[in-house]
This record gives sequence, C-alpha cells and structure tokens, in this order.
Amino acid sequence: PAEALDVAQLSRRFVLRSSEGFAETFGPQLLERITGEAPGVTLHFQSKPDKESGPLREGEVDVETGVIDAGTAPELRAVPLFRDRWIGVVRTGHALGSGPITPERYAQAGHVQVLRRGLHSSEIDEAARAAGIERRVAATVSGFSTALALARETELIATVPDRHTEGLRHGLTAFELPFSTTPFTIAMLWHPRMDGDEAHRWMRGLVRSVCASGSQPHA
Repeated sequence: PAEALDVAQLSRRFVLRSSEGFAETFGPQLLERITGEAPGVTLHFQSKPDKESGPLREGEVDVETGVIDAGTAPELRAVPLFRDRWIGVVRTGHALGSGPITPERYAQAGHVQVLRRGLHSSEIDEAARAAGIERRVAATVSGFSTALALARETELIATVPDRHTEGLRHGLTAFELPFSTTPFTIAMLWHPRMDGDEAHRWMRGLVRSVCASGSQPHA
C-alpha cells in the first residue's frame, strides 16, 4: 500500500486559475490553512480571462474555478463550491445607498456593464428588460475589479456576483437588485489524471473547505 501523504513535509507549487475576486475573497483563508498545514506549499493564483480548458488539459493549471456551461470540456472533473447571486454595488454615500431600490431609481442611474466569457452581465440586461427596466450603460469593462473600481469613484452602479467579489468590495455599499435573477453555482474543475494524486486531492479538499465556510475573513 502507498504511504499516507504527510502534507507537513509537502513541497509543491499549485496553480489555481480563477476569475477576479476569487483570490481576494478566498485567498487569505486558503493561505492561512496552507501555512498551518503545509508550509512548503506555494499557491500561484492565475487570472482566468477565458473559459479555455487547455491549461487544465495540458497540466499548466492544477485547479480552476468557474461556472460550468456548454463550453466546459466534457472530460474535466467538477464539484460545486458555492452558490452565488448577482447584487448591485455603489460607492459609499451614493443616493442608492439608502432607501428602497425601486426599478425606477435603478433605471435612472448609470451602469457599468461587464462583458466577459463565463460570468458576465448580459443576463442582467435580459433580466432587467423582462422586468420592464432598461439599463443605461455608461461604461463597458472586461472584469469585475474594473467595474467595482469605477463604481467606487463615480455615481455608476456595478452589478457583480456577491460571494465571488466579497474581497473586492471593501468600503462599497451592496444592495438587492429590484428584479429577479437566476442564482448560479461556482464549481472547481480539474483534469481526471490528477484524481489519484494525493497532494492534489489534499489541495482540492482545502479549496472546498474554505469555500464552504459560511463567513470570509473580510466579510
């Protein structure tokens, strides 16, 4: 029988590919756990600009997070990490930071639209239109951190995933959208050839554990 993995003696570099906000939200707790359990492990956070599965398939990435859809390579393994939902975010002191957020108030404001593959806000426009609301888009960006940076310094609304961007929203005010949107699941993906790798299995368990915890350090 193979020897049990001694994670305290493990010396290895893991690459985690994720959309913006994941490292800022879950990274501190992940690194704290790694330091306590396996100080010889290094975690490399890699940005995920697209849904291309090549990096996982070719071994350049150990695990990646994202929403599973028709574009996800069918051979990849996947487990759910957490459920998320869309929220509106404005700067502190913004008029929408107080009082009920009505469809009219939401529609009158300017918006930052996030256009990217995977998690993107085109479905926000569709959901808003279904409720009779037309968003007035003042700026289009390719990621959540840019959207939040603009909202922080302007009167614009950024609409972003709640849990996923928790670590990016310090000092900002979040609110419930005045129309319904479909919640979604963030999953962890990896290549099946890593199934039997004990160290890889330990890392996957660590990511699952941290994402399943109810509160984050910066909540």
